[in-house]
Amino acid sequence: MVPVEAPYDDRLLHQRVVGGDDSALGEVYDRFAALIYGLAVRVTRDRVVAEDITQEVFLIFWERPLAYDPDRGSLRAWLATIAHRRAVDHVRTEERRRVSTLGPRLFEPAPERLEDGVLAADEAERVRQAVTKLPDTLREAVQLAYFGGRTYRQVGEELGVPEGTAKSRIRMALRKLAEELAEEEV
Repeated sequence: MVPVEAPYDDRLLHQRVVGGDDSALGEVYDRFAALIYGLAVRVTRDRVVAEDITQEVFLIFWERPLAYDPDRGSLRAWLATIAHRRAVDHVRTEERRRVSTLGPRLFEPAPERLEDGVLAADEAERVRQAVTKLPDTLREAVQLAYFGGRTYRQVGEELGVPEGTAKSRIRMALRKLAEELAEEEV
């Protein structure tokens, strides 16, 4: 796999966080919190859990900033990957808990407020439109991972590619989606 270099700006922020600069973590949070939170909400469908996951992701980065390697990709993709993993883990844990305590009964989520539903539907449509613009290989990978809740290994198996290739495709898809959605907000 060819190394993907992080933007210069990510490298500087990373160096500042490694140096213990609290304001750098604030900048990272300001830049990526909405992305992390939105991703966690889409996977978990629970705003409170998504808030917890968002805080957990930034805590992980603050406590172990050297876990991020700028030579392997952008900070945005790295944080999104952690958020996705945490959200999928939460969903799987909840499903196991629900099945074990309730048996095979159907679960009905609490009704949302109307405005929350409208905002979520609008956001979901923007994401769906951005996903349709991705090249087929990237679209398939991101759909399996983020909308299908699959792991990198499962995505690789379903697409008939090595796990590393699946991971690279997902990261590239996330990068392109972030760029596309950022352009729409301007």
